[in-house]
Amino acid sequence: MQVSSLNEVKIYSLSCGKSLPEWLSDRKKRALQKKDVSEVYRLNLEQGRYLNPLQTDAAENNVCDINSVHGLFATGTIEGRVECWDPRTRNRVGLLDCALNSVTADSEINNLPTISALKFNGALTMAVGTSTGQVLLYDLRSDKPLLVKDHQYGLPIKSVHFQDSLDLILSADSRIIKMWNKNSGKIFTSLEPEHDLNDVCLYPNSGMLLTASETPKMGIYYIPVLGPAPRWCSFLDNLTEELEENPESTVYDDYKFVTKKDLENLGLTHLIGSPFLRAYMHGFFMDIRLYHKVKLMVNPFAYEEYRKDKIRQKIEETRAQRVQLKKLPKVNKELALKLIEEEEEKQKSTWKKKVKSLPSILTDDRFKVMFENPDFQVDEESEEFRLLNPLVSKISEKRKKKLRLLEQQELREKEEEEEPEGKPSDAESSESSDDEKAWVEEVRKQRRLLQQEEKVKRQERLKEDQQTVLKPQFYEIKAGEEFRSFKDSATKQKLMNKTLEDRLKIEAKNGTLSISDTTVGSKQLTFTLKRSEQQKKQQEAEKLHRQERKRLSRSAGHLKSRHKRGRSFH
Repeated sequence: MQVSSLNEVKIYSLSCGKSLPEWLSDRKKRALQKKDVSEVYRLNLEQGRYLNPLQTDAAENNVCDINSVHGLFATGTIEGRVECWDPRTRNRVGLLDCALNSVTADSEINNLPTISALKFNGALTMAVGTSTGQVLLYDLRSDKPLLVKDHQYGLPIKSVHFQDSLDLILSADSRIIKMWNKNSGKIFTSLEPEHDLNDVCLYPNSGMLLTASETPKMGIYYIPVLGPAPRWCSFLDNLTEELEENPESTVYDDYKFVTKKDLENLGLTHLIGSPFLRAYMHGFFMDIRLYHKVKLMVNPFAYEEYRKDKIRQKIEETRAQRVQLKKLPKVNKELALKLIEEEEEKQKSTWKKKVKSLPSILTDDRFKVMFENPDFQVDEESEEFRLLNPLVSKISEKRKKKLRLLEQQELREKEEEEEPEGKPSDAESSESSDDEKAWVEEVRKQRRLLQQEEKVKRQERLKEDQQTVLKPQFYEIKAGEEFRSFKDSATKQKLMNKTLEDRLKIEAKNGTLSISDTTVGSKQLTFTLKRSEQQKKQQEAEKLHRQERKRLSRSAGHLKSRHKRGRSFH
């Protein structure tokens, strides 16, 4: 049993017997579907004879249906029309043209739509399916459709059914079965079988759906939302209830995705290739419990740091609810000051007033973390920043001065000391530094400064190396192991980092000679001589010869002497 869900609607797929006898050939199947006549034949089962046929104006009739309330008979034609007949008088009482009504603004139609499905519901409602993939819902008192539903596949509608308890319409083409509300047209759920559909049957007053498709077996689906199971298979309700009580967990719900870099940080690179790691895309899946255990061992204070961060965030949230003065953020203050200055310059410029202003990064929630999380702090002392932004240094100097003034002003406000505002410094004078020559000189200057700093750092490291005193380093050997040499331990460590397949290959290659050192200083060599192919074949031949001789040998115990004296022969 397969279970699928769409729009929180459970669909249970069952299996059944064959939908069409296999002994019918393709030619006979096509003969059974002949419909290229304009007449509708009537057969009276009570009298056992044919009645006079109904002569329609169409070249072909594709589908027909009878209204169970008042007995109106309707046929769908190849010209895209629906002809309605009164069987009591054998006269046509109405003609409905559906071809033009099926054309909407969103639909793409290349040929004339024909009627491929027809179904009545009650006394006044009728649903019509076209060959271009539209379903039209009509009131018999009007020639305009109440609703037009497009399947968006361009395939003929095979079947249309009404579901009265939920006010649904089930329409099916060769690819999909759609269930939608007949009042609003909103999709309720849909079902896409593996094979192309030919017809759909909804079992009355139940949630069972049967499909005839291009396969020897029928498709049977049970949808509990539509209704209960039929009485002859009521056990389906018990099965679905058990499945609802024990929902299956989604694949990889209990796994953590880690990259190779994460494994290096956790020290778990030796698990690559083992069952503990499952390769997937650019990383691996590992058990979430194992991940938490290793994470706790590597960083035992991670939970405490996480707890402190959460407490700090809660305190800042409570502080944010108070009435505060506008001030710069704690992280990336210089970047925030730069954005504020650019915003002020845009407001001052007259030619930019007509242009629609974009929202600022400071007020955008998407960039909120950049001014709150210290991990996003811009390092202006890094080599990349200084080489990519050589001219920012001059502008940043005056910005730092302004930032210091703002910090001093905040301190004075905190101390509640009222002082007159000072005049703006001369550093705020605008300087034009966009010249290409000045930019090249500034880049060279920054590069020389970086080289000097690197030279000073090398001298400091050399001085520290000269002052350090080398001391012997001791290693603790595990119990049950002997120390042979540093080289052996290094090769053993490299061997442990390899996969099991590589280790087996190395052991098989080095299996002929084994060298081991003892604690006394002597060496022990073990040779394993390999037999040649000729020797192996000779030994196998001798073994087969002995088995054959043993099988053919006969016992001589039953032979005795003539006078029945002496021992028997063996």
